[in-house]
Amino acid sequence: MPEFPTDLRAFSFVLAVPDLERSAAYFRDALGFQLAWPEGTGWQLVSRGAVRIMLGHCPDAIAPADIGDHSYFGYLNIDDADALHNEFVGRGAIVLQPPTDRPHGMREFVVATPDGHRMMIGQDLSAVR
Repeated sequence: MPEFPTDLRAFSFVLAVPDLERSAAYFRDALGFQLAWPEGTGWQLVSRGAVRIMLGHCPDAIAPADIGDHSYFGYLNIDDADALHNEFVGRGAIVLQPPTDRPHGMREFVVATPDGHRMMIGQDLSAVR
């Protein structure tokens, strides 16, 4: 398929966080992300594999925990949901729902941040042999 000048390319999530240092430490320690930008800029880039998340220091923003289902910011695909779930649990991550097979052919679990941001992580069951 040819590339067009308006095609979207790789992306990053952008999250407003009240405590940049705490959020960056959680992504690093509990979720296994690497920190990429120097401290002191009001921003911190965290990355793991192809996933990039820009954390912006916003102490006066509405807490993600207060916006219910709107606190989901991403759906991330993985080859082995159980292995990643076990890694996250071992690191002390906030897992809101363990891996569960869904009727739409995905094995999914939900992980959260201390501020209440949530992401769904899914494994395509049709790819499992």
